[in-house]
Amino acid sequence: MLKSVEATIEANGKIHLIESVHLPHACRAIVTIIEEPEISETALLSENALSKDWNRPEEDKAWSHLQPAR
Repeated sequence: MLKSVEATIEANGKIHLIESVHLPHACRAIVTIIEEPEISETALLSENALSKDWNRPEEDKAWSHLQPAR
């Protein structure tokens, strides 16, 4: 039987299951480490709204003095 269970792992290796697991006997497990970028959910959700202001020719012109010379 294969069953996936979400968990978090502390830097010291301690594993915390997100949900309870009830097994009829001891079992082996495979742990997959998922590297997630440290970007806040708020930043991701606001990116689309802010891009409407950021991605305009007027903004490019206003900030052009900070761009490297071409």
